Amino acid sequence: MNLYLSIGPLAALIAGILILLMPRLLNAIVAIYLIIIGLVGLFGAGHFHL
Repeated sequence: MNLYLSIGPLAALIAGILILLMPRLLNAIVAIYLIIIGLVGLFGAGHFHL
């Protein structure tokens, strides 16, 4: 049985948990998330699976 995890939803889940635990991190988490998603989109790394 294989389990494939996509980076986008996994990052969103981790960011959501961190925001719930420490709301002051919201700006940094959103900025980092957007930068990562932008880089993945630019370099076409969306086909990688963990």
